[in-house]
Amino acid sequence: MAIVKVIEVLAQSNAGWEEATKNALDEARKSVRNIQSIYVKEFQADVENDRIVNYRVNAKISFVVDHK
Repeated sequence: MAIVKVIEVLAQSNAGWEEATKNALDEARKSVRNIQSIYVKEFQADVENDRIVNYRVNAKISFVVDHK
């Protein structure tokens, strides 16, 4: 029986929410194996001079626990 674990991560990008989501996944991959899915829970943006300057996501990453 597989066990799935979920971690919550925050990531950002100045290019957009899609890039922020990709950054979350890329950083998680450095220390987590067997990633199955990513669910973006919240979006946020920083605004300066009436323009978005930074995009942020709060995401949940699911992975299968390795039983070695």
